Amino acid sequence: MTRISLPNPDRFRDLRAVVVNTTLKRSPELSHTQGLLDRSIALLRANGVEVDAFRLVDHEVAPGLYPDMREQGWPFDDWPALWPRIAAADILIIGSPIWLGEQSSVTRRLIERLYAHSSETVESGLSVFHGKVGGVIVTGNEDGVKNVGASLLYALQHIGFTIPPGADAGWIGPVGPGPSYLDDESGGPESDFTNRNTTFATYNLLHVARLLKDAGGFPVGGNQPGAWEDGERFGFDAAPPATQPEAEGTQTANPEHE
Repeated sequence: MTRISLPNPDRFRDLRAVVVNTTLKRSPELSHTQGLLDRSIALLRANGVEVDAFRLVDHEVAPGLYPDMREQGWPFDDWPALWPRIAAADILIIGSPIWLGEQSSVTRRLIERLYAHSSETVESGLSVFHGKVGGVIVTGNEDGVKNVGASLLYALQHIGFTIPPGADAGWIGPVGPGPSYLDDESGGPESDFTNRNTTFATYNLLHVARLLKDAGGFPVGGNQPGAWEDGERFGFDAAPPATQPEAEGTQTANPEHE
């Protein structure tokens, strides 16, 4: 088999990544999710990427859908101090454990606080998240890797992140009580399938982030919220109407939902 060396680190040296572990465990308690995230972080750093990593649960982040929940009556909120670290990154990787087949409550809080910035725009008129790429790494027992990945990747693209192909990876243990990713004899760190997907996801994030950075950000045209609010329709008015009169003698099986 032909061995392929790491891409030239200089190619990615100007990229920045932020990796947020949404484990329920505060530092320095052992986090199995962090164990798998560390494999991706090592690849990023080996390619010259500046990586900022933290656990959201280590900070007092209030629940809510506003950039600063102290303005909504909460006595505390560390989110305004964390947000600039995410805003400065080209790549966001979310690490989530699985509980009862779902992402953790901390994961959902992160998504809600990201959503609070979804209406913010940059100089191009696009969302502050356009031009950024997002990925997901998941660990847990029993079931839920794809469920958690699907939910998070949908949420990220909905608020403006670009999702590369194969932007998720995960490890899952057997049904019922058993070892977690970093436990002895779990087989997690040795799983070729997990290691392959983690590696591919990391490089896919790097390559798409590079493309967007070189292009000066996400393409502009027909996708600026401010222009739409000002009355610009980008040619939509010339599109066919949403409904057409039925031809005489035709009938649909369920006209209400066609």
